[in-house]
Amino acid sequence: MNLDTSTALPALTALLAVYLAWKWVNSTTYKLRHIPTVGSSGIISSYFDAFRFFRHAHEIIHEGYTKFPGSAFKVPTISRWTVVVSGQQMIDDIKRATDDQMSFEEAVAETIQTDYTLGHQVRVDHYHIPIVRTPLTRNIAIRFSDIKDEISTAFSELIPAKEDEWMSLPALPTIMKVVCRTSNRLFVGLPLCRNPDYRQLNEQFTIDVIVGAQIINMFPNLVKPIVGRILTKVPASIKRAVSHLQPLIEEQLEQEEKYGKDRPDKPNNLVSWLLDEAKGPQRNIDDLAIRVLTINFAAIHTTTNALTHVLYNLAAHPEYAAPMREEVEAVIEVEGLNKLSMTKMRKVDSFIKESQRLAIGGVSMNRKILKDFTFSNGITLPAGTIVAVATYSTHMDDQNYDSAREFQGFRFANLRDEDGEGLKHQFVALEQNFLTFGGGRHACPGRFFAANELKAMLAYVLLNYDIKFPDDGPRPQDVWIQAVASPNRKAEVMFKKRKSTNFV
Repeated sequence: MNLDTSTALPALTALLAVYLAWKWVNSTTYKLRHIPTVGSSGIISSYFDAFRFFRHAHEIIHEGYTKFPGSAFKVPTISRWTVVVSGQQMIDDIKRATDDQMSFEEAVAETIQTDYTLGHQVRVDHYHIPIVRTPLTRNIAIRFSDIKDEISTAFSELIPAKEDEWMSLPALPTIMKVVCRTSNRLFVGLPLCRNPDYRQLNEQFTIDVIVGAQIINMFPNLVKPIVGRILTKVPASIKRAVSHLQPLIEEQLEQEEKYGKDRPDKPNNLVSWLLDEAKGPQRNIDDLAIRVLTINFAAIHTTTNALTHVLYNLAAHPEYAAPMREEVEAVIEVEGLNKLSMTKMRKVDSFIKESQRLAIGGVSMNRKILKDFTFSNGITLPAGTIVAVATYSTHMDDQNYDSAREFQGFRFANLRDEDGEGLKHQFVALEQNFLTFGGGRHACPGRFFAANELKAMLAYVLLNYDIKFPDDGPRPQDVWIQAVASPNRKAEVMFKKRKSTNFV
C-alpha cells in the first residue's frame, strides 16, 4: 500500500521532530542547560561564538570568570562545550576527585587528539608517565654534567654571536633546537642527540602534534576520525624514529640478555628506564620509539615555549639582567654549577616563574567527567563533560597577585624572602593560585626536569650574551589559538657575546 504525499510528509516531519527532540534531550547541551553560558547557548548561534573562541578564548573565559566568580560557566568550541570553573573550593574538588570520577588521560586524549597525533597505544597504555615522574627526576643530578655540556655546546653552535656586533635570530625555532638537543642528551645520549635528522624529527613531531590537534579540534566529533586519518603522520614518524633508535634499543636488549638488568655498565638514559618497566608487547621497538617521541613532544614543546617567553621578557626588561647575572656568578663561585646550586638561584627561578605566570593558557587541569559529579558547592556535571580551571584569569586576578598584569621579575623571590616562605614560592611548587603545573596527583610529572633545564639555560644566556629586540622594539604579543597561548613564532631576538663567561 502506498501512502500519498499529503500523509507521508507530515509523518516524516513528525518523526524528524521526535528524533531531534530526543537527541536534544540526550545531548550534552541539554544536560548542561543549568550551567550559565558565556555567549549564546542556541543550537546554531553557539557556533558563531565557537568561531570567536578560536582567537578570543582568553577574553571569553575571563568574561565568565568575572561574571561567575568561584563558580562554573560553559564556553562553546566547534566540537563540544567546555565547563570552566574557578575558586579554590572547586579546584580542590577536582584535585580530590578519583580517576573513575574524572579522567585526566581522557581529557588529554580529546584535547590533543591522542589517537591521531600520538597513536592509540599511548592513550590506552601510559606506563611512560611514571618513568618521567621517578627515574627521570631522580637522575637529573646524576646526569647534570651532560645537561650542562649540551647546553654550552648547543648555544655556542646555534648562537655564535660575536663580542663586537649583534646577530639577530628567530627566537622560538632557535630555542627549540637547543631544548631538543639538551633533552635528548639525557634521553638518548651522544651522538644521537646531535644527529640532524633525529633532532629535526623530534622538532617536527612536536609541531605536528600541536598543529594537528588544533585542526582536528576545529571539526565536529562526527568527522574527527576522517580528518585525523588524513592529517596523521604518526606511522611515518615512528618509522623514522625506529631507523635511529633501533640500534640503541637492540644493543641494550642484547646486553640485558647476556649480563642481566643490573649490569654495572648499564646505560642510564630514557631507553634503559623504559626497558626497566616495559613488559611483553611494550618491548616492541615500534612501541618504544613512540614512547621516546611522546616524551620528547612533552619536553620540547613546553620548555621551548617557556624559555622563549623568558627571553622575550629579558629583552623587554633588561634591568633584570645584571642582578640575575650577579646571583649566578656568586652561586657558581661558591657551589659550582650543579643541580643543588640551581636551588640557590632565587632571582633566576623567580624570573622564569613570573614569565610562566603571565604566559599561561586560558585553562588547565582539564578533566573528562566519567560519572555524574557533584562539586561541594552543589553544582553537578554530567558524565561526558570536559571541565577545566580558568588559569589565565586566576593568574591575572589582583586578589591573587599584586598588580597582576604587571611583569615583576622578582615577585616570587621577594615572597620567598619573607619568614617561612623560602620553599613555598619556588617555580616547581604547587600553589593554589599558580596553576602552570596543574595540581594534585596529576600535576606535571616533568616539572623538576623542566625547571632545572630552564634555569641552567637562562644562567648560560646571562653569562654569555647581552640580548635585545631588533630596533629596541616592544615585547611581541603572544598568539592565542583557542585557549592556548604561544610565544610569537616569528619574532627575532638579537644576541651579542659577552667578554667573560663562567659556565663551569
